[in-house]
Amino acid sequence: MVRLTAKLMDIDYPGLMLNREDARKIGVIDGGRVQVINEETGVFASACVTTTETILEKGTFGIFYKTNERLMAREGSVLEVRIASRPLSLDYIKKKMDGGKFSKEETNAIVNDIVNDVLSPSEMGAYITSSYINGLDMDEVEHLTRAMVATGDQLKFTSHPIVDKHSIGGVPGNKISFLVVPIIAAAGLKIPKTSSRAITGAGGTADLMEVLAPVSFSASEVQKMTEKVGGTIVWGGATNIAPADDKIIIYEYPFKIDARGQMLASVMAKKFAVGADLVVIDIPVGQHAKVTTPEEGRKLAREFIELGERLGIKVECALTYGESPIGHAIGVNLEVREALWVLEGAKEPNSLIQKSTSIAGIALEMSGKAQAGGGLQAASDILASGKALEKMREIIEVQGGDPKVMSEDILPGQFYHIVKAPESGYVVEMNNHALITIARAAGAPHDRGAGIYIHKKKGHRVEKGDPIFMIYADRSWRLEKAVETARQLMPMIVEGMLIDRVPSSYWRGTPE
Repeated sequence: MVRLTAKLMDIDYPGLMLNREDARKIGVIDGGRVQVINEETGVFASACVTTTETILEKGTFGIFYKTNERLMAREGSVLEVRIASRPLSLDYIKKKMDGGKFSKEETNAIVNDIVNDVLSPSEMGAYITSSYINGLDMDEVEHLTRAMVATGDQLKFTSHPIVDKHSIGGVPGNKISFLVVPIIAAAGLKIPKTSSRAITGAGGTADLMEVLAPVSFSASEVQKMTEKVGGTIVWGGATNIAPADDKIIIYEYPFKIDARGQMLASVMAKKFAVGADLVVIDIPVGQHAKVTTPEEGRKLAREFIELGERLGIKVECALTYGESPIGHAIGVNLEVREALWVLEGAKEPNSLIQKSTSIAGIALEMSGKAQAGGGLQAASDILASGKALEKMREIIEVQGGDPKVMSEDILPGQFYHIVKAPESGYVVEMNNHALITIARAAGAPHDRGAGIYIHKKKGHRVEKGDPIFMIYADRSWRLEKAVETARQLMPMIVEGMLIDRVPSSYWRGTPE
């Protein structure tokens, strides 16, 4: 044990930095653990160590921001630093790496260490990788789901049923929450929708909603707002609902993986934590979606339904068309404007209206607000009547936004480029991944005006020179980058109906 002078380091990460000579005295190396004791407050914290020979002088140590959230040390205070034992959760992770199975107690220990920032980045990587390679069975998924819920805040409603929906993602422009939530709430149901920000996409639902109103609220605030107007669309990362999930996602992102067991637990933990009784899961199916075949989609649906039964939640799943974007808009402002168009009475885009009313209709049937087979019509009637728009305005207002906002107030980026059809024919292919990549190159989701507006979708007839899509950007250099990316990726293919002619030319010789 040594006593060292604290220096607060504005690094948004758990951990400590030690001078290498002090680290030797304590007995740790890079990646090792120490325990720090704040005698003023009686608080102690364990953290992984980074060492330096130049950044910090002997007798001082740096406390990273995330660690000091727990430690509450002051700049210049003298604290005790001692070597710490390795957490037991590492033994459990090693067991999984060797093909073993997590018990309930082992899962609880791991999730607690994740939430409390005990595990280092490399240890988190080992947990995620071992779970990805060896998989989680349904017992392990249930343990993980319950542990995620137990380590965060929960909503407790006195009236039921509570409804929720989720899309597993993978399809650009999937802004259906902007229609589904107000339709369900306008039917007299409660739907506290917690949503994510974009990780690899062009705009998460929380990014979109932030154009209209604040989205960062505590769990208790979400509950009060839902009880007042029937629904919310908020950022789940601010609620402390299933906080382990947000930490896991950060470490999954570099690998671009979405392990099946982790994904099931991630989705259902948030539904369980908000007190949902009825949940509709949207599973887009398509060549460029996360789920590529209907068979795979049905298998995933059965897993969601089984997990729901274990948790006491009624789940229904909708396998939806995932070959092309929902609607015409990809990118924050463009998608918000398109959703408001529909709420205001527009009859297009049909894909957005059909998908939204279908998902909402399933929820209305599950809740008894519509008869079996009548949910789609009931949802369509609520949308057409203007009740969904009225409810959306209430949601915007209760979250602190301007309820008078109109679609015409939401503008795309000032810089744009029109991509035209190179020949006459039909749009025969749309690559969702390529479209998202182009929108992100244009600045989405950070630049709200950036994105893509699609004029022609798969199966549509085009003439040479017709606009097929437009790229928008808030900054000119971003637009140039996006246009170059579009040239490389060719996200939409236009072909004529005549593919080839056999034989390709007439025989003009003299037959022998």
